[in-house]
Amino acid sequence: MKNRMISLVEESQLKKEPGEFTIGDQVDVHQRILEGEKERTQVFSGVVIAKHGEGMRETFTVRRIVQSEGVERTFPLHSPKIAKIEVKRTGVVRRAKLYYLRDRVGKATRLRERKVKEVKEPAAESTAPVPAE
Repeated sequence: MKNRMISLVEESQLKKEPGEFTIGDQVDVHQRILEGEKERTQVFSGVVIAKHGEGMRETFTVRRIVQSEGVERTFPLHSPKIAKIEVKRTGVVRRAKLYYLRDRVGKATRLRERKVKEVKEPAAESTAPVPAE
């Protein structure tokens, strides 16, 4: 059980909307970078291969291939340096950690895309009577 004082401090630092993504998703992580007095945003895109921790200590690892070399970065989820996390596509996975992707090369690293079922809402316009002219 965590200390009550620590949990109160951590709750005030948590992001309200950290972003909804799961393991296997293709994401773009927009990170704020300070260069002198200028601030710019750098995008790191790749596949989420792991999530660790909980609360303020929650992190996620993103892997991508750059010039035929695998690059992994671990980001703190609630960091103020993370501007936003965009989900590009969702992958079908059956594991909590995708470390097996480290051994794969080329097209073998692709994951099947998860199909999202969309809920159809009844059209309000079709039930309204059409005025006759």
